[in-house]
Amino acid sequence: MKELLHAELKAYVEEGQKDLIALLDTLCRIPSPSNHEERRAEFIKNWFEEAGCKDAYIDSALNVIYPFHCEKQKNLVAFTVHSDTVFPDTEPFDVIYDGDIMRCPGVGDNTANLAMLMLLAKYFTEKNMVPKQGILFVASSGEEGLGNLKGVRQVMKDYEGKIAELVAIDGSYDSLTNGAVGSLRYRVGVHTEGGHSYGKFGNLNAIQVLSSIINTLYTYKVPTAGRSTYNVGTISGGTSINTIAQYAEMRFEYRSDVRESLADMNKFFLSVLEAYRNMDHVQVDCELLGERPCTGDVDPEKQGALENKALDIIEAYTGKRVGCYASSTDSNIPLSVGVPSICFGGHMGVGAHTREEWLNVKDLEMGMKIVAAFMMTYFE
Repeated sequence: MKELLHAELKAYVEEGQKDLIALLDTLCRIPSPSNHEERRAEFIKNWFEEAGCKDAYIDSALNVIYPFHCEKQKNLVAFTVHSDTVFPDTEPFDVIYDGDIMRCPGVGDNTANLAMLMLLAKYFTEKNMVPKQGILFVASSGEEGLGNLKGVRQVMKDYEGKIAELVAIDGSYDSLTNGAVGSLRYRVGVHTEGGHSYGKFGNLNAIQVLSSIINTLYTYKVPTAGRSTYNVGTISGGTSINTIAQYAEMRFEYRSDVRESLADMNKFFLSVLEAYRNMDHVQVDCELLGERPCTGDVDPEKQGALENKALDIIEAYTGKRVGCYASSTDSNIPLSVGVPSICFGGHMGVGAHTREEWLNVKDLEMGMKIVAAFMMTYFE
């Protein structure tokens, strides 16, 4: 392992592991479902203020933003760490310890990285360090599920034309995200006349019509460019076993890491719905629930430099050149508008998006060093 941190920051990370675990424990116990991050956001803002980060604020999207030396700057870097979790719970979670194993829903995705960002922002502030360009430390909202990346969308809107790079601190340090998997998510509802299963036999059944729509959608051959997928995630409807269903609905999504492929899949999807709308005694409703863009036209030289900087730092600490892949993260939004962006994290957890999620606290020190070393490249 090659040490990239200067002695003072190295000591701060190594000697501050108990503080990191304590903060992580506290954050884990604060529920933060997507679109309902209020309690965690308020805690983060108050914590920043007590740590001397006086300019921290909560925006209209429930992001907590700490602008660091951003006055009159037009060339900012944003470090975002999503503060929401996939879990709808509004009651505090229990944190369970088993030796070095720390168990809690959301402990790794993405609470461990959130705690690291907060402590590093505190360090840079306490030491009065001056970056080469303005930095936005962001605890972003709405990254998961139907949060639809609302937090990072708001950041890019509010700082339009000022953000030169965005680095999402999310996940682990065993890989690097350098591309955006776009998606379109829909609710589709089918209405028919229905009726008594015996007395009105022959009337159209909404469940049967919806099933036919699904079967038609599943005849689609995905494009060969990049990777594309589709999925029916949920289906519901009907009244009783002796009732011809008047209503049924599903939730359906497309994903692709190629924007042309995503557009082609959407065109097919809408054409299928239109065909069924033309049937007698059938009404088809469609609601767009979420839209995440693919990578747009990003300067390959700038994007490559950002990627290689992170890859070099991860390799220095782990001894491995990790692979790069496309995913759906906060990086989708900047990449879609041509702003260089990558995503990697500082923990090595297991069971993300499950209630059995856990991490080994011994892995946090190296992960925090990797994140700290990357952030230090923005200082003289």
